[in-house]
Amino acid sequence: MKLQTMDSARETLAAQAGCSALSWESEDGKHLWGRNMDFNRLAEGTQITFVPRGTPYYTCGCEMEHSARPETKHDARYAAIGTGLLFPPAVPVLYEGVNEKGLMGGQLYFRGFAHYEAEPRPGTLPLQPPFLVSHCLAQCASVEEVVKLVQEESTLVSVPLLGAVPPLHWSFSDRTGETIVIESDADGLHLYRNTIGVMTNSPGYSWHRTNLLAYAGLRDLDYDTVEYAGDRQEQCFSGSGAQGLPGDWSSPSRFVRLAFLRKHAVQAKSEEEAVTRMLHLFESAAFPLGAVRVSEPGEPTALDADILPFDYTIYTAIYCAESLCVYWTTYENQRVQCADLHHLLHRTEPVQFDFARRPDFLFRTQAE
Repeated sequence: MKLQTMDSARETLAAQAGCSALSWESEDGKHLWGRNMDFNRLAEGTQITFVPRGTPYYTCGCEMEHSARPETKHDARYAAIGTGLLFPPAVPVLYEGVNEKGLMGGQLYFRGFAHYEAEPRPGTLPLQPPFLVSHCLAQCASVEEVVKLVQEESTLVSVPLLGAVPPLHWSFSDRTGETIVIESDADGLHLYRNTIGVMTNSPGYSWHRTNLLAYAGLRDLDYDTVEYAGDRQEQCFSGSGAQGLPGDWSSPSRFVRLAFLRKHAVQAKSEEEAVTRMLHLFESAAFPLGAVRVSEPGEPTALDADILPFDYTIYTAIYCAESLCVYWTTYENQRVQCADLHHLLHRTEPVQFDFARRPDFLFRTQAE
C-alpha cells in the first residue's frame, strides 16, 4: 500500500485536466455512471481504492498538513470503492466511485469558472472541493441526500489543500436513474436535477445544454439522396445524418458528441453488455496520446517523472449502482478489469488494487 507524497499530491490538485462523464441504463434495469480521466499524468499512489465503513476523515484540512479542523471529523457511514489515493496516514480521497447503497459520482475539472466561498455559511459544515466526492459517498445513500448535503448542510470553501484550490464540478447518479450536476461559480451554487446524463468541463452545464440547440439537425438516419437544381445523387457513404457533429477534443465538442451518442446508442440488455457499449461511447471522447498538447505540462517531481506534454485518456471507469462493481480500462491496457464492492464489505481497512497499466493480451496459439 503506497501513500502519496505531498509533492505528488500537490501536482495532482494544482494541474488542469479534461474529463468526460456519462450515465446510462440497461434494459434489465441496471444503472451505470462512468468517466474518462483525461490528464498528462496519474499521481503516484492512485489506484482503485476501497473505503470501509467507519473510516475517519475530515471535510476540511488534513492530518498530512496538520491543518485538519476537529469539528469537521466524520466516520464513513457507507463503504465505497473508486479511483483515488491515500493521504498519510492512510486517509482515502476518491476522485469518483460507488458506495454500498448504489450512489455513484465523481469530480471533473471546471477551469476558469469554479468559485467557492471564503467562509462557510452559518450552521453549515466547511467542505473542501477535493473532499466532496469522498464525503458524499461516505454519508449519502441517494442523489436526494446529496442534494440536501450540498444545499443545506455544507458550504464549499476556498481553502487550499496542499497549496492549491482545484477548480471542480461534480456529477452524481443512483438507482433511480436521475443524474445531477453540482457547480459553484461566481453567481453561487447551482444544482441541476434530472440532467441529460452528460458532463464534460467548462463552461457550465447550463451553457452546454443550450449549446445543443446549435446541433438540432443532427440525426442517426442517413440521407439517401441529395438533389441540387434537378441533379439527383445517390448517397455513397454512411453517417451523413450526423454531418456537422464536432470531432475535436474540446469540452463543448465532447459534450455534444456524448449527448448525441447517449440519445441514439442502442440500449444494452444486460450490465455486461452496457459496460461494453459505454466503453465504446467513451472512446468517442477519448484523447489519443499526441493529439492534445498542453501549454503548461507542469514541473515533474521525483515521483512524477512520467509527466507528458500531452493530455490523454489515462483511464476509463464505469460503475454499476445495482451490482456495485467498478469496471476499468487504461490507455495501456484495454482489457476490462473489475472489482466488486460486495466482496470487500467485511474488510475494516482501506484496500487498493493496482490499475495494471501494462499491455495485457490474450494470446490464442492453438485452435479450439
